[in-house]
Parts: sequence; C-alpha cells; structure tokens
Amino acid sequence: MSLLKTLPGRMRLPVIGAPLFIISNPKLVIAQCTAGIVGSFPALNARPQSQLDEWLDEITSALRDWDEEHPDRPAAPFAVNQIVHRSNDRLEADMQTCEKYRVPLVITSLGARVELNQAVHGWGGETLHDIINVRFARKALEKGADGLIPVCAGAGGHAGRLSPFALVREIREFYGGPVALSGSISTGEGVLAAEALGADFAYIGSAFIATAEARASEDYKQAIVDGKADDIVYSSLFTGVHGNYLKRSIENAGLDPDDLPESDPSKMNFGSSGLGGGKKAWKDIWGSGQGIGAIQEVVPTGSYVDRLAREYEAARRRMLG
Repeated sequence: MSLLKTLPGRMRLPVIGAPLFIISNPKLVIAQCTAGIVGSFPALNARPQSQLDEWLDEITSALRDWDEEHPDRPAAPFAVNQIVHRSNDRLEADMQTCEKYRVPLVITSLGARVELNQAVHGWGGETLHDIINVRFARKALEKGADGLIPVCAGAGGHAGRLSPFALVREIREFYGGPVALSGSISTGEGVLAAEALGADFAYIGSAFIATAEARASEDYKQAIVDGKADDIVYSSLFTGVHGNYLKRSIENAGLDPDDLPESDPSKMNFGSSGLGGGKKAWKDIWGSGQGIGAIQEVVPTGSYVDRLAREYEAARRRMLG
C-alpha cells in the first residue's frame, strides 16, 4: 500500500506542514515530524546547493534517532518541495540529492513532469502536486502525481482564487486519491473541516511562521501574531505568480499595497539568483495566508501541534453530539 494511503495511521493529526519560502529549515521540519505531522521544506531554501545534502542528513539522522528512542510514537515522514519551473537551474542536482536520501515525499510546484514523478517512484517515494484549478489537477494526475494539493483562496504564498468548497468537490468528481487542502487553515476545527469537505489532510503553512523553530525574523513572527485576514494582499508583483502577502511588509518596502502593478509571468526566475525575484529578490516581502487571525502568540512547534490536537478532538466531540 502507498505511503500516502497509510500516512493517517502514522500521524497524530491529518496535517502536512507546508513548505515555507526562506522560513522552513531542518529545525522546523524535525519539530513538525516528531510532533506527529508531516514536515516539509523547499529544496531552494538550502543555499548553496551543497547545503541540501547537509540538511537532509540532519533531518534523516534526527528522525532515525527519534524513532529509536520513541518506538511507541515514531516520527511522521518528511517532504521536500521542488519548484519545477524551467528557470530552476538546480532541479536536477536537487533531485539527485533527494534520491541519495530516498526522500519519502516530494511536493512539486509550478510544473508537473512525468520524468520527475518516475524518478521519485524509482527510489520508493511519492509525489504531491499543488494545483489551483481542475485543469491543473487533471494535468498533474496525467503526468503521474500520487496526490493533489488544492491551493485555494486565502492560502499563503502562491495561491489560487477558488473556494475550497467548489474546488475539492469538483476534484472528487473524478479523483479518489490523496488530497491535502490548503487555504486559511490554522485551527483544529479547520483540520476537521478539511476532512468534512472531502480532503484527506489539511495543509498548514502560515501558522508555523510564528513558531520558535521557524527561520523568520522576530518582526515577521510578530506580524503573523498581530495580523488578521484584512491584512493580506493578493498580488503577482513579487514572483510573477499571484500570492498572498502581509500588507505591513509591502508598506515597509515603500510600496502602496492598494496600488501594486501586475508582474509579467514570463519574468519568473526560480534559479540560483533568487527564488522568484530574479535580480531583485523580495526577501523582505512576507508571505501569509488569511487564517492568521487565530494565531495569538509565538510558541514552539510542538505546543502549536498540541493545540491543534486539542481543538480537533473538541470539534469532533461537538460534531458527534
């Protein structure tokens, strides 16, 4: 049986920690996995490319040690996010490094390739592809993806415009495989709601920015704590692909968040010069989803997962009467 189908039995909660640009690092991934959810990071966060080997060695070693010390509650698997866009000149090298460590899950973004999925299957891993509409979902499945991540309205970073109520329902009309729902989920109630909609997992990103392990500035973490849904701006300016960002960081960059120009998608650059920004990397523009109103403080990752578990169980009890 596939890993994706057996994951719920290996996890404390049906949650995948989304890969966060700049922010996700081994410390956060290890904390997520040992807390009982899938942890992930973008391969491009490890710079230079040789650092990816170091990160994967650190993660796999730490999780192996955890499993030996906690045979009654082994760590959840981890995932590496690969940007498949043609400008990513590291993709081949990063995939070779992932093969060396037999990465169990690969999350693909901005492009679906048959040969990439086949490579992951060759070492025994599986792939999840993030999509924003049904057309992209069908294309990902045709090219061999093992599961889908519908990135719906309100999700942090690169996000779509569709409601999860609409998109998940339409996907389920033709696909019965693993689905991880992304979009404004930051509470245990939200995790249960994702399941009620028909998803297998909740895909949570922005809430983990405000954790002790996250590689984010204290100002960024505090902005997540202070922020509400109205503080999120949807724009294509910073990477060429529409995404959600904190208004405060846009203002700090000297821009008017209410009057941002559109970016040319053909100028996207995910190569070694910088993720999404070409020569001008927008590293101080802070990605965030709309669900941050539920985040009240910066806490260790384990404490946040504990809170999710409490809320999830309380919501299930209410549902059952």
